[in-house]
Amino acid sequence: MAETEAKPVAAPIPEAWRKTEVARDPQRLHPMNFIDALFTDHSEIHGDRSFGNDEAMYAGMARFGADEVLVICNRKGRTTKERMQFRFGSPEPEGYRKALRAMKIAEKFGRPVFSFLDLAGAYPGLGAEERGQGEAIARNLFEMSKLRVPTITTITGEGGSGGALALAVADRVLMMENAIYSVISPEGCASIMWKDASKRQQAAEALRYTSPDVLNMGCVDDVIAEPAGGAGADPDAALALVRGCLELHYGQLKQQSVDTLLENRYNKFRNIAQFYTNA
Repeated sequence: MAETEAKPVAAPIPEAWRKTEVARDPQRLHPMNFIDALFTDHSEIHGDRSFGNDEAMYAGMARFGADEVLVICNRKGRTTKERMQFRFGSPEPEGYRKALRAMKIAEKFGRPVFSFLDLAGAYPGLGAEERGQGEAIARNLFEMSKLRVPTITTITGEGGSGGALALAVADRVLMMENAIYSVISPEGCASIMWKDASKRQQAAEALRYTSPDVLNMGCVDDVIAEPAGGAGADPDAALALVRGCLELHYGQLKQQSVDTLLENRYNKFRNIAQFYTNA
């Protein structure tokens, strides 16, 4: 009898890439879903008072329990029309300037800031660059570092590059279990490192951007568990878990003075990304 040829065994999918696929799941809860479910009495803020209103960025006053707060998130859209309208969730500079304007209003009235992000990166279009995309992001980093109110950011899906960080210089940065948080996408990393975007799974492992890795490096303060199959598989359970984590951390921050908040925030970000080499 002729010997049967052994079929090649498919390589196992790296855990980092599996989480990437869950984070990018089209059925996953979007940031606006969390705001709609967890906050009440929304009142949206429009425009940056300079160029226009970026619909990819939402900012508005709301209530979290009995407290008046500011909520911010990027919009992604579900339908093709919505995705085009919101540029797949990538804000332009006026979106960041709108968010900053809203944060300064919140600071004036002593309202805490909650931001939710599923943002692969800021919009890289020519017009955005001409209108100061880099400056807008840098300005947000600077101003958020010294906001005199409690700030909490939740990474719900992808958190990519400075586009995400511009809304994540917060007292508490939370990350959902299957979210990713990185300086670059795995495809972009693979294109730079190996000149081959198909090596995205290898890049995903090298970037160490999954929630356990990012928590271990001190880049986030807590990881929010997700139901089996991810947040999209059981939205109600996912929302309940996020609510509980927000209540816990917000309750802790409310007990701290403004000076303590600012000192702790400075020390946290000042000590992120320390590295050592052997002599």
